[in-house]
Amino acid sequence: MDISKDKSIGSASVRVSRKITRILNVYLKPYNITAEQWGVLRTLNESDKISQKELAERADKDQATLTKILDLLEKNGFAERIPNPTDRRSFLITITEKGTELSQQLIPFIETVFEKFVHQIDEEKLAIYQEVLRSIERNIDALLENPNN
Repeated sequence: MDISKDKSIGSASVRVSRKITRILNVYLKPYNITAEQWGVLRTLNESDKISQKELAERADKDQATLTKILDLLEKNGFAERIPNPTDRRSFLITITEKGTELSQQLIPFIETVFEKFVHQIDEEKLAIYQEVLRSIERNIDALLENPNN
């Protein structure tokens, strides 16, 4: 019996994604940050002083979720909202010195965690996996742009 793509790709992808988030939260707990917050902080570390809309797109978060994450990052002193000099109705999001220090500490740490995830997986297989993920993501992006396709 053939397993549906919904189950073999969809459910498996969701399951692995949840497990990655769960184990990252375990590893990140001592740093007082979650995997969701880390994704946003990492994005800020790469693209400082950007609008919330731009940050939402780059971090792939909806506005409501991003607002909650930013509230927590701000509360913990990792990021802040500053007035946008070109648009008084909006804010720019910036990483603080404390947030930069944490990012610099976590980048190599998270890399070692991911090394554990892929331990004993052949580099060629990992390259194919990454290529397939990019292809699936492009297909999904195209469908999001034109859902009737």
